[in-house]
Amino acid sequence: MNDVDQAPDPHEDRVRGSTRAGFAVLGVAIRRQPRVFAISTIGSVLFGALTVADAWVLGWSTDNVLLPAFRDGEVDGSLLWAVLALFVAVALLRAVGIVARRVGAGVMMFRLEAESRRAVTRRYLELPMEWHQRHPTGQLLSNANADVEAAWSPIAPLPMAVGTVAMMVIAIVQMLFADLVLAIVGLLIFPIIIVTNVVYQNLAEGWATKAQELRAEVSAIAHESFDGAMVVKALGREPQETERFAASSRELRDANIRVGRIRAAFDPILGALPNLGVLVVLAVGVSRVTSGAADPGDVVTVAYLLTIVAFPIRSIGWLLSDFPASVVGFRRVEAVLGTTGQMVYGTSGVPAGRGGATLEVRDVVHGYEPEQRLLDGVSFTVEPGRTVALVGATASGKSTLTTLLTRLVDPRSGQVAVDGTDLRDLAPGELARVLAIVPQSAFLFDDSVRGNVTLGGDFSDDQVWAALRTAQADEFVAALPDGLSTSLGERGTSLSGGQRQRLSLARALVRRPRVLILDDATSAVDPEVEQRILAGLQEGAHQTTLVLVAHRKATIGLADEVLHLEGGRIASRGTHEHLLASSPTYARLVNAYEHDSEQVTS
Repeated sequence: MNDVDQAPDPHEDRVRGSTRAGFAVLGVAIRRQPRVFAISTIGSVLFGALTVADAWVLGWSTDNVLLPAFRDGEVDGSLLWAVLALFVAVALLRAVGIVARRVGAGVMMFRLEAESRRAVTRRYLELPMEWHQRHPTGQLLSNANADVEAAWSPIAPLPMAVGTVAMMVIAIVQMLFADLVLAIVGLLIFPIIIVTNVVYQNLAEGWATKAQELRAEVSAIAHESFDGAMVVKALGREPQETERFAASSRELRDANIRVGRIRAAFDPILGALPNLGVLVVLAVGVSRVTSGAADPGDVVTVAYLLTIVAFPIRSIGWLLSDFPASVVGFRRVEAVLGTTGQMVYGTSGVPAGRGGATLEVRDVVHGYEPEQRLLDGVSFTVEPGRTVALVGATASGKSTLTTLLTRLVDPRSGQVAVDGTDLRDLAPGELARVLAIVPQSAFLFDDSVRGNVTLGGDFSDDQVWAALRTAQADEFVAALPDGLSTSLGERGTSLSGGQRQRLSLARALVRRPRVLILDDATSAVDPEVEQRILAGLQEGAHQTTLVLVAHRKATIGLADEVLHLEGGRIASRGTHEHLLASSPTYARLVNAYEHDSEQVTS
């Protein structure tokens, strides 16, 4: 069966529940922006009142100007000017109301969207890396964009709906004063309009909700495909990825088409019902005028007011039709904002000092799942200015350990400390002041060389060039068309892998960290260049405590101590030469790495 014809299974109270939740979302919006809402509502009420005033001017003109003119064969000029002045005054004041309503609604909606986006982004930055690893990037983008827009989409028609309610009340009162019988006849059409709106809500609500959820799915698939473009192209998976995206897009299309079909079926009905009411009022009105029970002006007034009164009901229907998507979007945004597990910081600082800092790991146990132990009882100390190499096979815990050393995640038990202070006791930003990491996968922003190295920090060009020299990146940067001002493009795709790694290293060095962690950060650099980089780090006046995740013998040989990890434990430790002689497992591992490296280079 085609998706367009297959309706989702709605719960019996879904519409009623989403309507209540939708009004609750509006309540949140009004509490956050009360002044703007008041201004837009006043403008809307002014518009509604003056729209009703048009009916009074029309009826008064019919009785006092139009009919006497037909009866007497002449028009009173003063009355004609009075009617014109009344219509112009009402039109101008109504225009003021329209401007206030629309500007207020726009300002309110866009402010709420901006606040929500900032709140979601702040929350993303507060949550630990393990939370981000469990949530696709496309979903996060959808939360900050499509869900935020959907959450506040009813704000645009909200002031108009509030104003039209006032307009409807004023109009009904005026209808009752004009002619009680005609008013009752005209208002009989309202129960039919209300029932039609309820039926429309029942049919459209499920599909509108499904469409909102599918938007997030389409966004997630698109982002994943674009992010993995190299893999997709290299493995010839373009047709499969295209079909995967197309399948989700077709579902979204079908859901939107279903909503459109329902709306297309009900809009003409909702538009025709008031006109039917007007015809009934005119038919009854003619009979009453003929019998002398009503004046022609009253009939005109009631008929016109009936068309006005029908509009508020439709505008409220438009507001209610936005509720399902709004509730889904709001709940998805609130789910992010209500997520717990963010990093808890202390108030301590790292004692001031020059040169390297002491890095301590004490009985650290960690795993991402309750029964998982990626690290099990790891303990070691790196003295100031010394270099330690972490060596191990795949899944031995090296990368997990670096995430703990930089406090991207906290250990399940145990402690990581810098100069005797537990990382969890440090104030926000304090760890970044003394410690930096250079990951294997270098990420560059779509910015200049200078912007990628400083990341907006207050560093002079001399400091940037000094960091580039230590990272052995100064020569190729100087050869770029605009030097430090050269734009690198998205992810630095105009550079080689080794060049990107060296810029990433310079980004860390310009901050003069007291502890530097290199997670295989020179793997794409020539061995000769790598040796110069590491020598520069060790021989500089500002000696840094250095932790290396390394595979090459020459790199490991520069370390003062080597920690050999196996199965999340430190299997052996010592100098490179000592471990080669005393640990067969270690010797096989590093020799295998060296053999593989030689095969690749040959």
